[in-house]
Amino acid sequence: MFEGTFTAIVTPFKNDGIDWEALEKNIEDQIAAGIDGVVPVGTTGESPTLSFEEHDAFIRKVVQIVNSRIKVIAGTGANSTDEAIWLTKQAEDAGVDGVLSVNPYYNKPTQRGLIAHYEAISKSTKLPIILYNIPGRSGVNFLPESVKELVNRTDNIKTMKEASGDITQMMRLIELCGDKITVLSGDDNLLLPLLAAGGKGVISVLSNIIPADIKKVVTLFNENKTEEARKQFYKILPLCRAMFIETNPIPVKAAMEMMGRCEGGLRLPMTPISEENRASLRKTLIEYGIKLK
Repeated sequence: MFEGTFTAIVTPFKNDGIDWEALEKNIEDQIAAGIDGVVPVGTTGESPTLSFEEHDAFIRKVVQIVNSRIKVIAGTGANSTDEAIWLTKQAEDAGVDGVLSVNPYYNKPTQRGLIAHYEAISKSTKLPIILYNIPGRSGVNFLPESVKELVNRTDNIKTMKEASGDITQMMRLIELCGDKITVLSGDDNLLLPLLAAGGKGVISVLSNIIPADIKKVVTLFNENKTEEARKQFYKILPLCRAMFIETNPIPVKAAMEMMGRCEGGLRLPMTPISEENRASLRKTLIEYGIKLK
């Protein structure tokens, strides 16, 4: 089971290729901040725009840079079960600590189809698997009752990244499966409510830019310093909202560019942040106290 604070790292681009130097710097910053792990080539990593070769090379490079200092959870989801299995086996060969597998998107499988999909992936690997429920992007919602059936049939599905936005559904998942899996927030702005409901951490977009501050919310809560955790959470909340003024990862990449962390390049169909939203984002970053270039 995975617990703690994990960063869904961006894929930095330079001249439309991967900026390996910026990647290494970003990971070292994450480790220095005390983050528990990084998640390469997920949604924030623009995985749909990477070639299979880039996907594999990126994961292997992250594993090499991390060098067992923190956990590496590779994004290996796909809307084809065979493809997801292939990506999972590639990641296993690369030496990751686990994989993040998103609900199949576009083809909208039934609950029975979701169970069969994940069961097939589970049988293909010895790695622990993090389910990734994000109906807003995948078009299908993996319901708690179905997750319970799945985890009762498998041994290596240990965690769910829950990004349905529905705290009631998250509570139902913990009620049904909390003794068998840990639940991590997939929404930064629901981190504290989910911790209070029994969640065990977060896979965060915002921790790309303020990893120590995100981790602090989880640490304070786990130390039963709930009032301090609440104050820390409300401090970061304006930045949580700012990260989603446009589709992720557009705002976080713009923020990282403003901070001098990497170029803000995206691959189509993702386009640069609008000037209006750039100004709003810049204002929020400055008000938080982040130094910009």
